[in-house]
Amino acid sequence: MRIDKHDIPVKIDVPGARARHLADFGGDASGPLAAEYFSLGAGTDIAPLLVGLEDDACQAAHWGYLISGAVVVSYTDGSSETVTGGDVFHWPAGHSVRVEQDAEVILFSPVVAHARVMDHMLAAMAQA
Repeated sequence: MRIDKHDIPVKIDVPGARARHLADFGGDASGPLAAEYFSLGAGTDIAPLLVGLEDDACQAAHWGYLISGAVVVSYTDGSSETVTGGDVFHWPAGHSVRVEQDAEVILFSPVVAHARVMDHMLAAMAQA
């Protein structure tokens, strides 16, 4: 199965951030995975949108590839790491992301867990 990034439905589209999300892209016995393509502008910080979730953090795990840019991922245990263009990564549940340099990111995420987080973020944006 293949899909052009422009054919992945847009779930969030705000200045500085566009999140494309295709549920049920694949999966295994643990459940379906979504294919996601994020375009994020420098300065984007999702932490305020995660307030109210458990530990005020994203509760979905992600596997992915940072095409370009740089992001800082902060974990609920107090650690953080910088992911830069060309890096393959795994972010376990319990994290937040801040964009240091404009970034293009491919993610594969559990459908149900990440849909809950994205819906929470959309609701937070609607209240702002």
